[in-house]
Amino acid sequence: MKLISSPAKAWEEISMEEDRRKVFMAFVYPMIGLCGLSVFIGSLLTNGWGGPQSFQIAMTNCCAVAVALFGGYFLAAYAINEMGVRMFGMPANAPLTQQFAGYALVVPFLLQIVTGLLPDFRIIAWLFQFYIVYVVWEGAPILMQVEEKVRLKYTLFSSVLLILCPTVIQIVFSKLIAILN
Repeated sequence: MKLISSPAKAWEEISMEEDRRKVFMAFVYPMIGLCGLSVFIGSLLTNGWGGPQSFQIAMTNCCAVAVALFGGYFLAAYAINEMGVRMFGMPANAPLTQQFAGYALVVPFLLQIVTGLLPDFRIIAWLFQFYIVYVVWEGAPILMQVEEKVRLKYTLFSSVLLILCPTVIQIVFSKLIAILN
């Protein structure tokens, strides 16, 4: 919650963590689980509880969200790491970038939980999605040691990757499921 209310303080605390891989078990995986659970419950509430088809739809939606967030997280972290090396001359540091991407995805995680349970808020969630830019803006110099002269460019590129990677994977996954069904 601190990443949402006061990102600068939260990034300071995160930068003190010695184990960069702690983000997986402590934050990313539980959040993906909560997102999947909220989508599952929301699908059951929307489609009803009767019959195996409603359960199948709920499971399919849950899996699509989990795959999208899991794959999107790792794809975004990889792309941000490569972008930092190639565009900004930063040293390659996959664990640090994975930590950065994992915590920066707090906004999409929370919005996915809310829209999973309350699908009518999807349009509002798309607007709030761009709060990730502020979270990344605050975290880039603290955790990633981004220089001030390239901070805006790094923030915008990273934010776009963090928003688009899970979204594109979810769209592709959902289309493949529809085709294969």
